Amino acid sequence: MPQILTTSAQIFCPHVGKGTTTPSAPKWQINSGFVSVENDVGVLACPFVPLPCGGYRLQSMGLNASEIDGRKVILVTDFNQTFTGLPLLITETHQVLDDSTPAPIPPGQSAPPLSPELADAAPPVVAPPFQALPWVSTPPSPPLVVTFTLTATFPQKWVLTLISTPSKKKFDLTNGIPSQVQVTPSGGAWPTPSLTVTVTLSPTFLASLGVGPQDMYMTAVSKRGLSKYGQATITVS
Repeated sequence: MPQILTTSAQIFCPHVGKGTTTPSAPKWQINSGFVSVENDVGVLACPFVPLPCGGYRLQSMGLNASEIDGRKVILVTDFNQTFTGLPLLITETHQVLDDSTPAPIPPGQSAPPLSPELADAAPPVVAPPFQALPWVSTPPSPPLVVTFTLTATFPQKWVLTLISTPSKKKFDLTNGIPSQVQVTPSGGAWPTPSLTVTVTLSPTFLASLGVGPQDMYMTAVSKRGLSKYGQATITVS
């Protein structure tokens, strides 16, 4: 079973910025770490100067019935993101495992077995894991096409985020941007175990970002909440 998340967990953003969670319901401790609940917030010591991740707000995927003061307890496997839309990388060290279920168990009854989706311990695969793509602004190169292939036994969703170093902006590209960025298929739905997502960035959009690196993150999430991301770094010159 997945572990309960505590304030002792090692939490990092993809830029290796360490996270510190503030417990809003400090009533239950495991190995001196307070149990995290939904809407607990944390800060990230993110070293990415142009646009640091800043922090996060923890959200439950609703896969457990454990609560503190009516608020869901967070599991290590609940998918959570930074304020900039990137996945949090979480490692918990305590040995206490969560035996909760998606719904409360009537007194005297034992917990039903986990469904195959919730017993799945394999994170998704994003291919390729890294791409380095050049693009020339003067004279402008053709539209840039980036392709990701996602694979998981029990897929849930995907999220596409672009962080621009020169412009210090972030973009949620999951639905694309009309006339600027076309994403096929768009919307983040992941209906089949294997899915290919194609991203076409227009010359106008790329030129507007400025000269320098543009980091695109494709994050794939399973129904268990496990995630993996692939990165495409577009260098505009």
